[in-house]
Amino acid sequence: MTDSEFEITADLVRGLLREQHPDLAGLAVSEVAGGWDNQQWRLGDELAVRMPRTERAPALQRKECRWLPLLGPRLPLPVPHPVRVGEPSARFPKHWTIMTWVPGEPLDRTAISRGGHAADTLADFLKALHVAAPADAPGPSDRGAHPSTYTEGFDHFFRAVVPDGIAAEVRAVWDDAVAAPAWEGPPVWVHGDLHPANVVVSDGTLSGVIDFGDLFAGDPAWDLAAAWVILPEGAAARFFDAYARADGATVRRARGLAALKSLFLMLMGQNGDRGLPGGKPAWGPAGRAALDRVLRTDAG
Repeated sequence: MTDSEFEITADLVRGLLREQHPDLAGLAVSEVAGGWDNQQWRLGDELAVRMPRTERAPALQRKECRWLPLLGPRLPLPVPHPVRVGEPSARFPKHWTIMTWVPGEPLDRTAISRGGHAADTLADFLKALHVAAPADAPGPSDRGAHPSTYTEGFDHFFRAVVPDGIAAEVRAVWDDAVAAPAWEGPPVWVHGDLHPANVVVSDGTLSGVIDFGDLFAGDPAWDLAAAWVILPEGAAARFFDAYARADGATVRRARGLAALKSLFLMLMGQNGDRGLPGGKPAWGPAGRAALDRVLRTDAG
């Protein structure tokens, strides 16, 4: 799942900075735990170096550099902003980026204690993000289509991690999402990968959103699944009231996609060391908690 040909170390990052961005080379460099496609290094107090470690990562970084300067200024939460681009060199053969640092603790390492505030904050953020995208916006890639497209993946996750005692309930949620009508509105901007590792928390509530590599134009249900995947128990209803744009079919698709994302998190919690340094042990409990929230909420 990851490209291990090049070991990414603090010395490598410092060397690249000296080589290409010497004015930043004197800042402290420290590794940041986590990441999937990219390995992140804190650079001073306000910046981060993102080093690609999967084959698809450079393309995801280019997408962020293209679109975040346009989207970021109108979003009500801090998001990363590209500052510099690193070029391929003999030292490291891929593009890499320097982004602004978004303060806060990733949700997979902490908890939201102010659920109502977080629900309102997430709704405001997604209302600002979910506007009609331009014709040249990126479309869906390995995610973003109607849930029916992902039944094979759902079945794989389902067989791998769903306990027998809740299997029928989980299957019913997914089947309902598959049966829901498709999105008929214009393609809107969608973050595409909202889960606990891609939002940050401060003072018990959401304080930033990171990792826009899967950004696309399409069905907002993919982000609305965060009502269960990110928000704590009891906050989904308040979120949808505040968002105020989701019809019944969209909520049904979002709930099914929340189940899909929850199963994925559970699987990565079991097998998260596959090519991922340090694994993802916190994702399993986060996924199970999200799945329980899905099952305790009806589609209405």
